[in-house]
Amino acid sequence: AAQIDPTGLRIGLNNYWDKYRKPLIITENGLGTADELTTDNQVHDDYRIDYIKTHIQAIADAIYDGVDVFGYNVWSFIDILSSHQGFKKRYGLMYVDRTDFDLKDLQRYPKDSYYWYQKVIASNGESVFD
Repeated sequence: AAQIDPTGLRIGLNNYWDKYRKPLIITENGLGTADELTTDNQVHDDYRIDYIKTHIQAIADAIYDGVDVFGYNVWSFIDILSSHQGFKKRYGLMYVDRTDFDLKDLQRYPKDSYYWYQKVIASNGESVFD
């Protein structure tokens, strides 16, 4: 099983900063899971919210440590095809209604994490600490 280690992100950021003294940006950070679309077209992905929240908090801790982190990008906005697991493993904040073998209607449905992250952006990250 994969390890979820936000403290490791903090340590890694500190190590890169100590070695290179260059501003850092997180270009991809997220959680891939087999999200389930409910009958009323919702995805309740509290596990993704928790993952992103704890990692942003770890980045804030690294900034407190003195690391110059100037950006963060969640992986990803929309469900995309995984090179190894197709659409079984979903990463997005927006659900795409399709499977590996059936395009279905390709309708997009915002997940709970979408609405949560919208508040994070609107608050410039302050809502992560609520």
